[in-house]
Amino acid sequence: MKALVLAGGTGSRLRPITHTAAKQLVPVANKPVLFYGIESLVDAGITDIGIIVGDTAAEIRAAVGDGGDFGAEVTYIPQDRPLGLAHAVLVAREYLADDDFVMYLGDNFIVGGINDVVREFHERRPDADILLTHVDDPRVFGVAELDDSGRVVRLEEKPEKPASDLALVGVYLFTPAVHDAVRAISPSARGELEIVDAIQWLIDQGRTVRSTTITGYWKDTGNVTDMLEVNRSVLETVEPCMRGTVDAETEIIGRVRIEPGAVVSQSRIVGPAVIGAGTTVTGSYIGPSTSVADNCVIDGSEIEFSIVLEGASIEGVGRIEASLIGRMVQLTRAGRTPRAHRFILGDHSKVQITP
Repeated sequence: MKALVLAGGTGSRLRPITHTAAKQLVPVANKPVLFYGIESLVDAGITDIGIIVGDTAAEIRAAVGDGGDFGAEVTYIPQDRPLGLAHAVLVAREYLADDDFVMYLGDNFIVGGINDVVREFHERRPDADILLTHVDDPRVFGVAELDDSGRVVRLEEKPEKPASDLALVGVYLFTPAVHDAVRAISPSARGELEIVDAIQWLIDQGRTVRSTTITGYWKDTGNVTDMLEVNRSVLETVEPCMRGTVDAETEIIGRVRIEPGAVVSQSRIVGPAVIGAGTTVTGSYIGPSTSVADNCVIDGSEIEFSIVLEGASIEGVGRIEASLIGRMVQLTRAGRTPRAHRFILGDHSKVQITP
């Protein structure tokens, strides 16, 4: 069995972070989201992995390499434009050949992995197996309608009036039958080849489509709110360790991981939290559900429920909450009067100011 991992999207909901970085490489607990997906596939015994890449191909290649660090063999498959999930299957046709495969969206996060789903697929081998989960607002997802016996009868992408609250999770398992389906469908109203249309084609042709409703934790990390929530969830599992330097005036409470080369002084850190290698924390408070990446500076500040990316500097700015701070960002207190806020903000930035 092979895997097809999609890592070619533009990440519009994570801008401005994704203007300069692949959304699949934004870190959760200081590890890129994409890495968790690859590790789940390898753990399920799938080591032949094709990765769909687009404009951020060079960055994805640099991070993942040939897959050897994960125990996998990676093939990169270029997609000129993100024209839908079914289009990704089309462009990967030569790589996939006539093998069964798992299609895994590179910005999805599933706690507990996919081992059981893969095992059941091997045992029953339907033409397609889709993962579903109950959601509060199914209008923003692909939605499945099941009959009384639990069989999938209809799928619809982002419906105005959903037939159920069962949303498709970004993991799909297919036999080669799906190749006929993706060639048979036409682009949707938004100009994309939708994977839900391909699966619906299989249903209409009388092919076997199973579904598995997962009860564990799942998130599409395509926006900041969900990214912070996934970060919180993963940090809950962090094993505490002190591999950096912590002075006697610092208070450490709960699950805190401090990486080698980090220096923490005169500060208070309340876990779960991670402090990256080479980071300096001085006279500051770092609260629960916060990950600070490598080579950052936190000085005279407070930060909680946030993600700070590599090389960022936060100095004397008071309290920060529920924030995603990009690479090499500099946040400092203005040193002159009249008191005023001063910004250099990229496109699609979002800023909340307390009067």
